[in-house]
Amino acid sequence: MLYKTRGIVLKTINYNESSVVVQVFTEKFGIQSYLVNGVKKAKAKIPINFLQPLHLLDMVVYHKQNTQIQRVSEARPMPMFKSIPYNVIKNTIVQFLNEVLYKSIRQQHVDEQLFEYLYNAISWFDESEELSVNFHLSFLMKLTRFLGFAPQPQTRPDQKYFDLQEGNFTSLSPMHPYFTDDEQGNSLLLLLNTSIKKINEVRFTNAYRRLLLDKILIYYQLHTASFGQVKSHQILEEVLS
Repeated sequence: MLYKTRGIVLKTINYNESSVVVQVFTEKFGIQSYLVNGVKKAKAKIPINFLQPLHLLDMVVYHKQNTQIQRVSEARPMPMFKSIPYNVIKNTIVQFLNEVLYKSIRQQHVDEQLFEYLYNAISWFDESEELSVNFHLSFLMKLTRFLGFAPQPQTRPDQKYFDLQEGNFTSLSPMHPYFTDDEQGNSLLLLLNTSIKKINEVRFTNAYRRLLLDKILIYYQLHTASFGQVKSHQILEEVLS
């Protein structure tokens, strides 16, 4: 049976000379794997450039319960990206975020709120004329709300440490190494609570931005099973430096 759904491309794997298996986070079915034939042919119905990381799609798909690999009838970019494929910095940020997302969202169940957040944030980033060097920080902090480990705010002035392992502020230094001072902890909360559209109003030095990203990645490692190392981290830092 055919269904219409929006989708966000997560990963594309070569299947044979002209076909790929693409993992897509769909609005209607959660994360699904689709076999797409003929993507590398000159007149492909669904060309490979439609299936790049975090590209947004309108799809018509076949869906069978308890089937590991589904099939796609139609897929087209919606919206068609205007800047991400052509702007080196934006493209690098998207490649980095794609790697973190792929490591973070493994569920096959439907999550319409998470899907809507991702779809709208990526669309805004592509359409934004002003490059936001804080976008990836804000994106990842807001994502923690949907993944279930958003940090808790400071409740007392004597709470001078932010415990990355527990996700809250504490007055005593934790017995483990995974914590920050209250300034860094409150910077993470600022990124969490500031609208993406206003994130450029938040001013950080390049060095401080790199420090916050390191803390955010540690935070994800502590709260996401089998998260591992993010390989695109260093490339992103080089491009943004």
